[in-house]
Amino acid sequence: MDQRVFDSSMFLCLLVLITCNNVVLVPQAEARAFFVFGDSLVDNGNNNYLLTTARADAYPYGIDYPTHRATGRFSNGLNIPDIISEQIGSEPTLPYLNPALDGERLLVGANFASAGIGILNDTGIQFINIIRISRQLQYFEQYQQRVSALIGVEQAQRLVNQALVLITLGGNDFVNNYFLVPFSARSRQFALPDYVVYLISEYRKILVRLYELGARRVLVTGTGPLGCVPAELAQHSRNGECAADLQQASALFNPQLVQLVNQLNSEIGSAIFISANAFQSNMDFISNPQAYGFITSKVACCGQGRFNGIGLCTPVSNLCPNRNVYAFWDPFHPSERANRLIVETFMIGDSKYMNPMNLSTIMQLDSRT
Repeated sequence: MDQRVFDSSMFLCLLVLITCNNVVLVPQAEARAFFVFGDSLVDNGNNNYLLTTARADAYPYGIDYPTHRATGRFSNGLNIPDIISEQIGSEPTLPYLNPALDGERLLVGANFASAGIGILNDTGIQFINIIRISRQLQYFEQYQQRVSALIGVEQAQRLVNQALVLITLGGNDFVNNYFLVPFSARSRQFALPDYVVYLISEYRKILVRLYELGARRVLVTGTGPLGCVPAELAQHSRNGECAADLQQASALFNPQLVQLVNQLNSEIGSAIFISANAFQSNMDFISNPQAYGFITSKVACCGQGRFNGIGLCTPVSNLCPNRNVYAFWDPFHPSERANRLIVETFMIGDSKYMNPMNLSTIMQLDSRT
């Protein structure tokens, strides 16, 4: 096909797809696409379209979102993918199940995440109808078919290869599976160290499949400090100390996830996967909230009971007047301001936070190719 050079001002004015010999060309000046996989930490509304109890579609969720309405994000405002989109100069991705994700909007990327899911298919079964990770990957295949029909197979492959991918999994495999009830099925099956080894082996299959589907820049976040969220403090803590068993789970899981990322990159021969130390990013402000402008990292802004950590955030919950001074929005999820601190470590953090490089370095490297 005849290669064309487009005047940049022309295609900024047109912002349309230009068809040549029945193949649509993707303008190279567009911001890179962004794809998101995972659980409630990164779900931006897919569960709104499902019959599930794992949803954030009612007040006061979204109270600080630009529309001041609940969007399905488990946040008072923006979540981690939204803030990453800001940082990389891209529009926020739409949930894959949102009917508005069509036509040119597909070229921005898509969010496939679904609250409640984990690495394992039996994680989150109590939420009934959620998009398990295997289904998220099937949707990613379907997405690529839709984009190929729009711009051609070759250009669709390039869009996916050049995209940034975020995947956040693992927390629910502990909170909503292994430790959900005493003597859960998985805790009877595995001692905790063996369960972690099993999770890592299953996660390996997921990451390999992402690579097979064309992902070439994949940010893989470890779990946060699971024992320190208000929900766990409410159940297990006497004086606000983090729950030891869940902290042990994070301490076992995260280093093995980094090891997996390093192994996969070594086998592929390229830094495809980037590990993000979400545990440390969170512990910074959990262990010293005042240093980051928070008045507390133990009490959720929205909730009830001890530490506002009992049950769900609902219209009748306690609600703090200033979300910016609370590290946790609800019993499980960081506030928007905490999310911004976490993303800052992704963007500019040193090797303590990001391995083998941070997102700013990735953006600089990829801009040269």
